Amino acid sequence: MSLSMYQASVPQFIRMLTNLIGILEKGAAHCDARKIDPLALTQYRLYPDMFNLARQIQTACDHARNAAARLAGQEAPRLENTEQTFPELIGRVRDTIAYLETFKAGQIDGTEDREVVVKRGETVNTYRGQDYLVQRALPNFYFHVTTAYDILRHNGVELGKRDFIG
Repeated sequence: MSLSMYQASVPQFIRMLTNLIGILEKGAAHCDARKIDPLALTQYRLYPDMFNLARQIQTACDHARNAAARLAGQEAPRLENTEQTFPELIGRVRDTIAYLETFKAGQIDGTEDREVVVKRGETVNTYRGQDYLVQRALPNFYFHVTTAYDILRHNGVELGKRDFIG
Protein backbone atom coordinates (compact mmCIF):
# COMPACT_ATOMS: atom_id res chain seq x y z
CA MET A 1 0.00 0.00 0.00
CA SER A 2 1.35 3.40 -0.92
CA LEU A 3 1.36 6.50 1.25
CA SER A 4 -0.95 9.21 -0.05
CA MET A 5 -0.20 12.92 -0.17
CA TYR A 6 -2.87 13.50 2.46
CA GLN A 7 -1.50 10.81 4.80
CA ALA A 8 2.01 12.23 4.41
CA SER A 9 0.89 15.75 5.27
CA VAL A 10 -2.21 16.67 7.29
CA PRO A 11 -2.19 13.83 9.86
CA GLN A 12 1.56 14.30 10.35
CA PHE A 13 1.19 18.02 10.88
CA ILE A 14 -1.65 17.45 13.36
CA ARG A 15 0.30 14.82 15.26
CA MET A 16 3.40 16.96 15.65
CA LEU A 17 1.41 20.09 16.49
CA THR A 18 -0.43 18.12 19.17
CA ASN A 19 2.94 17.08 20.57
CA LEU A 20 4.06 20.70 20.37
CA ILE A 21 1.15 21.72 22.61
CA GLY A 22 2.41 19.27 25.24
CA ILE A 23 5.93 20.65 24.87
CA LEU A 24 4.70 24.23 25.31
CA GLU A 25 2.60 23.22 28.32
CA LYS A 26 5.72 21.75 29.91
CA GLY A 27 7.54 24.99 29.17
CA ALA A 28 4.81 27.00 30.90
CA ALA A 29 4.80 24.63 33.89
CA HIS A 30 8.60 24.91 34.11
CA CYS A 31 8.31 28.70 34.35
CA ASP A 32 5.56 28.48 36.98
CA ALA A 33 7.46 25.98 39.12
CA ARG A 34 10.71 27.94 39.02
CA LYS A 35 9.20 31.44 39.14
CA ILE A 36 10.76 32.31 35.77
CA ASP A 37 9.27 35.07 33.64
CA PRO A 38 7.72 33.09 30.74
CA LEU A 39 8.85 35.77 28.29
CA ALA A 40 12.43 34.79 29.13
CA LEU A 41 11.69 31.50 27.34
CA THR A 42 9.27 32.61 24.62
CA GLN A 43 11.75 35.31 23.56
CA TYR A 44 14.80 33.03 23.83
CA ARG A 45 16.76 32.12 20.73
CA LEU A 46 19.59 29.62 20.35
CA TYR A 47 21.75 32.05 18.40
CA PRO A 48 21.36 35.75 17.59
CA ASP A 49 20.45 35.20 13.94
CA MET A 50 17.78 32.56 14.71
CA PHE A 51 14.09 33.08 15.47
CA ASN A 52 13.04 33.09 19.10
CA LEU A 53 10.70 30.43 20.51
CA ALA A 54 7.54 32.41 19.73
CA ARG A 55 8.55 32.88 16.11
CA GLN A 56 9.54 29.20 15.80
CA ILE A 57 5.99 28.24 16.85
CA GLN A 58 4.39 30.78 14.54
CA THR A 59 6.51 29.63 11.61
CA ALA A 60 5.86 25.92 12.22
CA CYS A 61 2.13 26.67 12.21
CA ASP A 62 2.48 28.74 9.03
CA HIS A 63 4.29 25.91 7.23
CA ALA A 64 1.60 23.39 8.17
CA ARG A 65 -1.30 25.69 7.21
CA ASN A 66 0.32 26.83 3.97
CA ALA A 67 1.26 23.31 2.90
CA ALA A 68 -2.24 21.92 3.29
CA ALA A 69 -3.79 24.93 1.58
CA ARG A 70 -1.32 24.99 -1.32
CA LEU A 71 -1.71 21.29 -1.98
CA ALA A 72 -5.50 21.72 -1.94
CA GLY A 73 -5.22 24.63 -4.38
CA GLN A 74 -6.29 27.20 -1.78
CA GLU A 75 -4.85 30.25 -0.09
CA ALA A 76 -4.21 29.83 3.63
CA PRO A 77 -5.42 32.62 5.88
CA ARG A 78 -2.65 35.04 6.84
CA LEU A 79 -2.13 35.44 10.56
CA GLU A 80 -0.46 38.26 12.45
CA ASN A 81 2.51 37.11 14.52
CA THR A 82 1.41 38.68 17.79
CA GLU A 83 1.55 35.67 20.13
CA GLN A 84 4.19 36.01 22.85
CA THR A 85 2.91 34.09 25.88
CA PHE A 86 2.61 30.35 26.30
CA PRO A 87 -1.23 30.48 26.31
CA GLU A 88 -1.22 32.59 23.14
CA LEU A 89 1.23 30.25 21.39
CA ILE A 90 -0.75 27.18 22.44
CA GLY A 91 -3.86 28.92 21.08
CA ARG A 92 -2.14 29.45 17.73
CA VAL A 93 -1.19 25.78 17.56
CA ARG A 94 -4.75 24.73 18.47
CA ASP A 95 -6.18 27.06 15.80
CA THR A 96 -3.78 25.60 13.25
CA ILE A 97 -4.90 22.06 14.13
CA ALA A 98 -8.55 23.12 13.79
CA TYR A 99 -7.78 24.59 10.36
CA LEU A 100 -5.95 21.44 9.25
CA GLU A 101 -8.90 19.32 10.36
CA THR A 102 -11.06 21.06 7.74
CA PHE A 103 -9.10 19.37 4.94
CA LYS A 104 -10.29 16.07 3.54
CA ALA A 105 -8.16 13.47 1.84
CA GLY A 106 -9.85 14.08 -1.51
CA GLN A 107 -8.59 17.67 -1.53
CA ILE A 108 -4.93 16.65 -1.25
CA ASP A 109 -4.61 13.12 -2.60
CA GLY A 110 -3.55 13.08 -6.23
CA THR A 111 -1.71 16.41 -5.99
CA GLU A 112 1.73 14.91 -6.61
CA ASP A 113 1.99 16.73 -9.94
CA ARG A 114 -0.05 19.83 -9.07
CA GLU A 115 1.90 23.04 -9.61
CA VAL A 116 2.59 24.76 -6.30
CA VAL A 117 3.80 28.34 -6.43
CA VAL A 118 5.56 29.83 -3.42
CA LYS A 119 6.13 33.58 -3.37
CA ARG A 120 8.45 35.26 -0.89
CA GLY A 121 8.89 38.90 -1.69
CA GLU A 122 10.28 39.15 -5.22
CA THR A 123 11.20 35.46 -5.32
CA VAL A 124 8.80 32.98 -6.90
CA ASN A 125 9.47 29.25 -6.78
CA THR A 126 7.38 26.64 -8.56
CA TYR A 127 7.28 23.00 -7.44
CA ARG A 128 5.49 19.80 -8.27
CA GLY A 129 3.16 19.00 -5.36
CA GLN A 130 5.15 16.00 -4.15
CA ASP A 131 8.45 17.86 -4.39
CA TYR A 132 6.97 20.80 -2.50
CA LEU A 133 5.71 18.55 0.30
CA VAL A 134 8.80 16.35 0.62
CA GLN A 135 11.57 18.85 -0.12
CA ARG A 136 10.19 22.10 1.30
CA ALA A 137 7.06 21.93 3.47
CA LEU A 138 7.88 18.94 5.69
CA PRO A 139 11.57 19.78 6.25
CA ASN A 140 10.76 23.38 7.16
CA PHE A 141 7.92 22.34 9.46
CA TYR A 142 10.07 19.80 11.29
CA PHE A 143 12.98 22.24 11.53
CA HIS A 144 10.89 24.81 13.38
CA VAL A 145 9.21 22.25 15.66
CA THR A 146 12.60 20.75 16.48
CA THR A 147 14.12 24.16 17.15
CA ALA A 148 11.24 25.06 19.48
CA TYR A 149 11.83 21.79 21.36
CA ASP A 150 15.57 22.52 21.48
CA ILE A 151 15.07 26.03 22.88
CA LEU A 152 12.98 24.72 25.76
CA ARG A 153 15.24 21.73 26.38
CA HIS A 154 18.31 23.96 26.36
CA ASN A 155 16.64 26.11 29.02
CA GLY A 156 16.10 23.19 31.37
CA VAL A 157 12.56 22.14 30.55
CA GLU A 158 12.38 18.42 31.22
CA LEU A 159 11.62 17.09 27.78
CA GLY A 160 12.54 13.85 26.13
CA LYS A 161 12.25 12.14 22.79
CA ARG A 162 8.81 10.85 23.74
CA ASP A 163 7.55 14.44 24.11
CA PHE A 164 8.72 15.19 20.58
CA ILE A 165 7.59 12.00 18.89
CA GLY A 166 4.48 11.44 20.98
